[in-house]
Amino acid sequence: MKIYTRTGDDGTTSLSGGRRVPKFHPRVEAYGSVDELISWVGLLRGCPVNDSRKDILVYIQDQLMICAAALATDPEGDKEPILHVDPECDIKLEREIDKMEEILPPLNSFVLPGGNLYISYCHITRCVCRRAERSVSELNQTEKTPQIINKFLNRLSDYLFVLSRLISLELDNEEIKWPV
Repeated sequence: MKIYTRTGDDGTTSLSGGRRVPKFHPRVEAYGSVDELISWVGLLRGCPVNDSRKDILVYIQDQLMICAAALATDPEGDKEPILHVDPECDIKLEREIDKMEEILPPLNSFVLPGGNLYISYCHITRCVCRRAERSVSELNQTEKTPQIINKFLNRLSDYLFVLSRLISLELDNEEIKWPV
């Protein structure tokens, strides 16, 4: 099978189920944003500082792949997504967040992102996650999406923020509180 089909040369793409839509369709934007997020989480997974967190990061990528597949499925078609998002995925992330927060000092202000490449990657990934969440929420205004996707993306952005703080602590990076 060739990677190129030429069917998208006219600015359209196929949803799972066969319906063709413009490449700027809100559904394509939503699953495209999730696809970008999957890649950013993969970057985090490859950072040496996250060696002990590879399993949870692979789990996150797996759940995001399922989210993207569900979002790419035509809701008007008769094709059902083959895989379903883990209904406990948000709870699993909450447990991970709770474990990290047991170690972290309390936070009473905003934090300026950065100070280290790995910490910056976490913040960029969190921003991409928020954009994906906005795209899915926008799509949900006109076409229903599985509610668990919204919950998972919302919790994932929290997880990524707390992860950035934990990496900051592990690397003895000074968190700059904002306002300064």
